[in-house]
This record gives sequence, structure tokens and C-alpha cells, in this order.
Amino acid sequence: MKAMIFAAGKGTRLRPLTDTIPKALVKIKGISMLEIVIRKLIENGFDEIIINLHHFPEQIIDFVEKKKYFGIKIEFSIEDEKLLNTGGGLTNTKDFFNDDKDFLLHNVDILSEVNLKNVYKFHLKNNALATLIVKKRQTSRYLLFDENNLLAGWENIKTGERIISREFSEKLIPLAFSGIHFINPRIFDLIDESGSFSIIDLYLRLSKTQKIMAYDIGNTFWLDIGKPEELEFANLSCRF
Repeated sequence: MKAMIFAAGKGTRLRPLTDTIPKALVKIKGISMLEIVIRKLIENGFDEIIINLHHFPEQIIDFVEKKKYFGIKIEFSIEDEKLLNTGGGLTNTKDFFNDDKDFLLHNVDILSEVNLKNVYKFHLKNNALATLIVKKRQTSRYLLFDENNLLAGWENIKTGERIISREFSEKLIPLAFSGIHFINPRIFDLIDESGSFSIIDLYLRLSKTQKIMAYDIGNTFWLDIGKPEELEFANLSCRF
């Protein structure tokens, strides 16, 4: 199975740590976030991974080489000139996903106990173009899903901005995106965008006609290591 790890970000909220190392190599209890995610993917059956890079890319490549690629196939997608965001980052790796099989996208700064095998089965069973792992938690931006777990919109509760992408009959359910998603490779034929763009914007456009589904992980442990206080919490509380 194939997966992509988004690791190109500069990690500005974790400065000064990320002034000298990439966010992916920031450690939690002595283990880098990148290694934690790679080992989780391997445990869930993934044996081919591509990692997008931008901030101190040579450090990440050197780290993976020293780990002997963790015994699997690992490639890199280097975004030299500018960050391509999640949508552009995915498009840049199109040739890697050439086996016509569904694949996983996983942010490098996400720690979770999500059973990815169960999500994959759900994704295939529903023949979804994409299945987004979501959770009921406090945030400023929510994805909106209808009664059939289909993506129907997005809202920013701070600014009041709201986008409705498909018709719905019941009240929409606001859920927070988790940074983990399964995708069917036919998505590449539906991408019109180019350069740097958000995959969420792509999902909203495609949700008008395609099945972009929610997989709610409920109370399953999940943590985004985006800020110093979250890193501190992970160092005090997480077990690996």
C-alpha cells in the first residue's frame, strides 16, 4: 500500500526549534515526528511512502538514509522554489501513485491511535473519491457534512465565512478535519488546479458531484503538534 506524508511545512509556530531543523524531525520523547508516523504506517500495512520536502530537505533525506529507509520503499518530492500546499503537493507526486490503487495522505505532525485499516475498509466499501478522518473538537474552521456523511460545505466560525458546496435536506454536521485521508487515484483526472493550492478547496469543488466522505473517529486519541504547548503535552502524555 502507498502513502504520502506531508512534511514540507516550515513549522513556524514551533520556532525557535524549527529555525535549525525541519518540523518533521522535532522529537517527542526522543523520537522524531517523522519516525512516529512512518512506523505507524508500516504497522498498518503501508510499504511505499513518498514524503514532500521544502524546509531543510537534506536533513530529512539524511535521517531516512541513516534509518535504512525503515526497510521499505521511501521516495521524496522536493518542493524547491516554493511550498505547493497540500493540493499542489499531491499533484506533484502523481507519478508515484501509478498503480491505480487507493492511497493515504498523512500530515507529519499528527499523532493518533486511529486504526487506519478500518478506515481503509470503510473507504473502499463506500467507493468514495476521498474519505476524510474527522473529529468533534474545538477549532475555528469546520468541514460540514450532510446526513449521509458527505462533504457539503465549510465554515470559519471566527470570520463567519461559509461555503455550501452541495444541496442537503437535513442540518449540516460540523466536524474538524484530522489531517489524515484516503484517496482514490481517479482524483488526478479531476484536478484542474495548478501550482500551490489547498486540497480542502479541491474537495469542496469536487464534492458537488463526487463522494467526499467523513469518518468520525469519536473519542479516539488524536493530537496535532502545531504549537509548543501541544509538543509539551505530547512529551508528557504520549506513549509509543
